[in-house]
Amino acid sequence: VQLQASGGGLVQPGGSLRLSCAASGFTLDNYAIGWFRQAPGKEREGVSCISFRDGDTYYADSVKDRVTISRDNAKNTVYLQMNSLKPEETAVYYCAAGYCRDDRYDRCMVVCRERAKAEFGSWGQGTLVTVSS
Repeated sequence: VQLQASGGGLVQPGGSLRLSCAASGFTLDNYAIGWFRQAPGKEREGVSCISFRDGDTYYADSVKDRVTISRDNAKNTVYLQMNSLKPEETAVYYCAAGYCRDDRYDRCMVVCRERAKAEFGSWGQGTLVTVSS
């Protein structure tokens, strides 16, 4: 089970980046895929999440309307399109997968909505996003 995050780089304030998270060794159908970020000296925080099977999406209030998470089932890949980036969003961005299949209720929705790090068992290596002029 491996996740490979890519697409980070240097971007000017107000610019855009698209991050990718490619999975290998397993299919994402029964997983919630989350994007997290960790700025220097700060806690890792959840940015967005997608229930891979249903395509339901969730966003932190701080990024709503500027960020779009999407998936490509054929490529087993999740994307994070970030627009109007701000300097304070400079961080290492991680993707993570949390197994969430449960026939009793929509557990993927709960995992994505809460974005608790402990629910995500597989993590990518992180990709650095630097927002600076």
